[in-house]
Amino acid sequence: MMKKVCALGLLISLFSLTVLGQDVIDRKDLVGSNNPLEYSASFLTIAPDSRAGAMGDVGVATSPDINSMRWNPAKYAFIESDMGIAVSYTPWLRNLVNDINLGYLTFFKRLDKKQTIAASLLFFNLGEIQFTNEEGLYDGQHSPYEMSIDAAYSRAFSEKISGGIAFRYIRSDITGGAVVEGTETSAGNAVAADVSMYYLNDKVKLADNYHTFSFGINISNIGNKISYTEVQKDFLPTNLRIGGAFKYNIDDYNSLTLALDLNKLLVPSPPQEINDSTFFGYNSDVSVAEGMIQSFYDAPAGWEEELHEIKYSVGAEYWYANQFAVRGGYFHEHETKGNRKYFTVGAGLKLNVFTIDFSYLIPLKQNNPLANTVRFTLGFDFQSFKIQPDENEL
Repeated sequence: MMKKVCALGLLISLFSLTVLGQDVIDRKDLVGSNNPLEYSASFLTIAPDSRAGAMGDVGVATSPDINSMRWNPAKYAFIESDMGIAVSYTPWLRNLVNDINLGYLTFFKRLDKKQTIAASLLFFNLGEIQFTNEEGLYDGQHSPYEMSIDAAYSRAFSEKISGGIAFRYIRSDITGGAVVEGTETSAGNAVAADVSMYYLNDKVKLADNYHTFSFGINISNIGNKISYTEVQKDFLPTNLRIGGAFKYNIDDYNSLTLALDLNKLLVPSPPQEINDSTFFGYNSDVSVAEGMIQSFYDAPAGWEEELHEIKYSVGAEYWYANQFAVRGGYFHEHETKGNRKYFTVGAGLKLNVFTIDFSYLIPLKQNNPLANTVRFTLGFDFQSFKIQPDENEL
């Protein structure tokens, strides 16, 4: 009897190992399969300003500027100016169409030495689309657009650490009320928030000179799901951005900054089907909070696929006399998660009261719709107006 029990236990063990081995093999087979994350309001993931756009889309830990709202609102607490405004313009997907544009307007005002408020407007114009009926006849047209309105508050907690919070209203009107497969559609609306932190140490001493190290983290677009119908609701692109930057002061006139950003979308990974009876992954129809937590472990192919969901950006910025900048960077997204890979270059000019920045995108793949993407940013520093010399004093 004992021999039979042992034999039965051995068979069960061998069967379990076989099934487990087959499970591992199947999961490994999924690693190279295309499985991008699913969300709406993707315009919130586009870099709207030229400085970050020229540095491979880095920005969570770079020095504070007028456009810090998009990358890390906590940086405003350490911005040197008292008040500023900037406008950016990006012709989008020019290799495909000629009427899609992204506009960005941002403003900040320092309340005191520790507190700063800011606001911004991001407007994504998708051009004109024409509707046709079942017979292919003209049935009207629509001008789709997406937009977000932001307000932020930033506060310095010490000489090196600050925190920030931003609130965002999102509207996505891309359907024009069209009826799709018998279902009426409408514009999607959502509200979201960002929570951020910034660390700045400008007293790092190397080679008889002081340099600057900074670190930042921003969890953005934490909000309700957005819906275009009464049936389906989609996640916003909730994102965890973390990174660091080091500014090396070569001498009194020259400096070089190197920066790195890591991004992880906090939305569930879609489950994948191997055959009619085998699924890998987790149910992605969950709440926002559950989806944020689940996003760290739910990739169908396991941890290897989970790591593929991390996008990284590296960027460099050289300044001469704090007046002229040259920038470059690289953005990488795994081929199974969107496959965006591109280099960026750009330049900036800072005069007494305003700055001009330009960036250009160079994709690695030919015939990429992102090719030839350019960005322009014009910024105004209101504090500089106050320190301009009076013509009567010259």
